Amino acid sequence: MVNDLITNLKMPHSIPENTPMTTNLGFAGNIPLSAPSPVVSFSPVVLPVAGRAVALELRVSAPLTGRGLPVILLSHGHGRSNHLSSLNGYAPLANFWAAHGFVVVQPTHLSSKTLSLDGPDAPLFWRSRVDDMSQIIDQMEVIEAAVPLLAGRIDTSRIAVAGHSMGGHTASMLLGMRLIDPTSETEVDVREPRITAGVLLAAPGSGGAALSAFAAEHYSFFSRPSFTAMTTPTLVVVGDADVSPHLTVRGAEWHADAYRLSTSPKSLLTLFGGEHGLGGVSGYDVAETTDENPERVALVQRLTWAYLRTALKIDDTTWSTASAAMQHAGAPGRIESR
Repeated sequence: MVNDLITNLKMPHSIPENTPMTTNLGFAGNIPLSAPSPVVSFSPVVLPVAGRAVALELRVSAPLTGRGLPVILLSHGHGRSNHLSSLNGYAPLANFWAAHGFVVVQPTHLSSKTLSLDGPDAPLFWRSRVDDMSQIIDQMEVIEAAVPLLAGRIDTSRIAVAGHSMGGHTASMLLGMRLIDPTSETEVDVREPRITAGVLLAAPGSGGAALSAFAAEHYSFFSRPSFTAMTTPTLVVVGDADVSPHLTVRGAEWHADAYRLSTSPKSLLTLFGGEHGLGGVSGYDVAETTDENPERVALVQRLTWAYLRTALKIDDTTWSTASAAMQHAGAPGRIESR
C-alpha cells in the first residue's frame, strides 16, 4: 500500500530535469537544479528533554522518495511574528530543500513567541538553542521512526546546520564560533563535530564597538564572539542593504564577519539590495519582510542547496557550477570563496 502511495504521488516522468516550477525565478533560473520531488511534512514530532521548560517540538520535511538522505537542521530567527519563530516558519527554505533531496528538521526554540517563556536567558535563550540541535542529532533514530515513510532513509553522516538572524548565531556556535558567557565570564565552545557544513543567513557579526547601544545592553552575549576557531565549511549569506541599526553601528558589512574573521574554507554570497529578510526566506508574503523579492528568495534557495550538496560531499560539481553562473555581468549578487 505504501509503495502504491509513493508511485501515485511521484512527479510526472515527462517533466525534464531543471524545469522551472515558478515564473518568478528571474536570474536564479540560470542556476542548474535537479527535478523536485513531492514533500512529506510531519509535525509535531515531540522529543522529551530533561530539564527543558517544555518538550522539544519539531517539524520534519523530506522528499517522498530516495534513500541516504542528508539532513539540514534549520534554526529560526526571533522576529516580530507570532509563528515564523517556530517549526511553522521558513517554509520557502524548508519546502525547497526537502523537494530537492534533504531531510529538514525545524525545532521550536524556547525563544519562540508561540511559547512566550521567561527565564534567565530570555528572550533569546541562546544556550538552549544550541542544546536543541544536539538533542535532535542524539535522537535522530527516534525522529526517523516517528515520521511516516522516513524510516531507514536518513544518512546521519551528512548533517548540516542553517540559521537565519538569531538562528544564524545558533548555527555559528555549532560550527565553531566561541563566545564569553557574560554571567560566568568563561569561554563557551559548543562546536558540534557531527555537523560538517553550515549556512549562515544574515547572522550576527563581531561584538564590542560594532554593537549598537541596544544590543550591548540587552544581548550582552553578543559582546565577545570569536570566529577564529570556526573551521567547518560554511556559506555566509548577506544582503548589502541589511543595515540592522538595532544590532550594529557598522551597517550591512557586519553580517559578513563570520566569513571575514573565520578560518577557511568559507564562501560569502552577497545579495545586491538584500535586507534582513533576504527577499522573504522566513515565510511566504510575511509583513516583516522589508525587501520582498521572489527572485532573491529563489537565488538563496538554489545557491544554498548547491553549496550544501558539495560541502556534504554529495557531489563535487554543484557548487562550482552554481558559482560560475553567478559570474555573469547581470547577476543580482556575487560570490567570494577562500
